[in-house]
Amino acid sequence: MTGPDLATGRPVKLSASNASRPYTAAETAALWAWALAQPTAELRHGCQVLLALGLGCGLDSPEVVPLRAHDVRAADNGAVAVNVRGRRARLLLCRRPWEAVLAKAAREAAVPGAAAWLSRPRSHARAKNTVTNFLARTAKDPACPPLVQGRARATWLVGLIDEGVRLPVIVAAAGVDTLHALSRITPFVRPVPALEAGEQLRDGTP
Repeated sequence: MTGPDLATGRPVKLSASNASRPYTAAETAALWAWALAQPTAELRHGCQVLLALGLGCGLDSPEVVPLRAHDVRAADNGAVAVNVRGRRARLLLCRRPWEAVLAKAAREAAVPGAAAWLSRPRSHARAKNTVTNFLARTAKDPACPPLVQGRARATWLVGLIDEGVRLPVIVAAAGVDTLHALSRITPFVRPVPALEAGEQLRDGTP
């Protein structure tokens, strides 16, 4: 059925603390300001790395921890690729707004003769709680939401879907095997107006 009553997957209301709830544009801006305002260069670098990898590449904490500076490569055209390690190993491209941030962070972390970890380059210990422990040391801002890598990844995923990126591309970039793995973020996807939904169903208009 088409017309004003066509169902378009309107988002349901969920708790503000839901780990899958994407950050709004205002919250993303606040997080960036929070990262720049950290009291030390180490904290500023670490926060910017996490934001670029989460919001720009959709990486969660276990994928951030083992990354090294040389896993990030910048091309002549400005594109930045990340060689993700681990069980979801893959090569993906950073989203354009975060390319320069990630490339700069990789250059800063590339210390000759050192392990050159991308996140916390001066720390030799790598563990599941590496990201959590780092965030616990950051200066807090009551006007800024806490940085949660899962929410940053959800923001990245929803952004790709809302912009019409094809599902096979999203699945491959996210490192998942099935669309079921994306079900937790579907309530936050932008609803499609009934007229536009009808046109897409009828003609395949993007």
